[in-house]
Amino acid sequence: MTEDATIYYDDDADSTVLDDRTVAVLGYGSQGHAHAQNLDESGVDVVVGLKEGSSSREAARSDGLDVTTPRNAAEQADIVSVLVPDTVQPDVYENIKGVLTEGDTLQFAHGFNIHYGQIEPGEGVDVTMVAPKAPGHLVRRNYENDQGTPGLLAVYRDATGGAHDTALAYAKAIGCTRAGVVETTFREETETDLFGEQAVLCGGITSLVKTGYETLVDAGYSPEMAYFECLNEMKLIVDLMYEGGNMEMWNSVSDTAEYGGLTRGDRVIDEHARERMEEVLEGVQDGTFAREWISENQAGRPSYRQLRNAEQNHEIEDVGADLRSLFAWGEE
Repeated sequence: MTEDATIYYDDDADSTVLDDRTVAVLGYGSQGHAHAQNLDESGVDVVVGLKEGSSSREAARSDGLDVTTPRNAAEQADIVSVLVPDTVQPDVYENIKGVLTEGDTLQFAHGFNIHYGQIEPGEGVDVTMVAPKAPGHLVRRNYENDQGTPGLLAVYRDATGGAHDTALAYAKAIGCTRAGVVETTFREETETDLFGEQAVLCGGITSLVKTGYETLVDAGYSPEMAYFECLNEMKLIVDLMYEGGNMEMWNSVSDTAEYGGLTRGDRVIDEHARERMEEVLEGVQDGTFAREWISENQAGRPSYRQLRNAEQNHEIEDVGADLRSLFAWGEE
């Protein structure tokens, strides 16, 4: 870690901060179910807020949790953890803001709506973030196995003077301080998260895979071989990188693969690609992407649906479905 990185562990958190306080978890999806169950098993008083008719209500009740509407949950709580999708958070906040009182904590797992001004909490309310760096099912599984999930912690507003302690205690209760919680800001978390998704993790990788696939198929190679080389083996490489960084991957592949990658990789991801990445980052930093995405949702997502349909209909999807059925795990 860099010298200025602040990381917190279990011993840094005071669990008694949450004594006699109620946490409302709004949403019961990927993160919501994990936070609620982990908090509950850590001895924290939890209530889950879900709208009437939500399909998740029965699941939360089956897990032994109290369930009510988001507004009622927020009214009962001292800490309100907003874990519904970014696109519906502003509407949910409008519904609950009237019952938030001075000294309450409004908490998020992603800074989008605070950073881009879609939610503007009233004065006197602490605004914090606790963001596990893993999908909810892993947050839950790690907790059950007495392991931790690394996370991020940020304070946007400390109205009470105790916002940081509250967020840290919450992070401990969901298991994050077992592994380590890195301090950040709403701005840094939001902008790096969006950039990573767009330029590398979701947008960059899928575009690289499709382009490589198309290059091989257009050159006369079979779609099946193109799929194996450009998509299927991606997991093998990423797993090595995940476990030990780039060098673990280089040390594990053949010398031929290493030399080819070291000498040709920069020809594909070159300075032109870097310039395009910088443009993507600028669009995140100046709010261009946020405004575009907000407008897209307000218009009913026409571009989103068109792009998603094109992705679904790409040849690689059909080829992949056939090939995955050959593997035992593909039948599960």
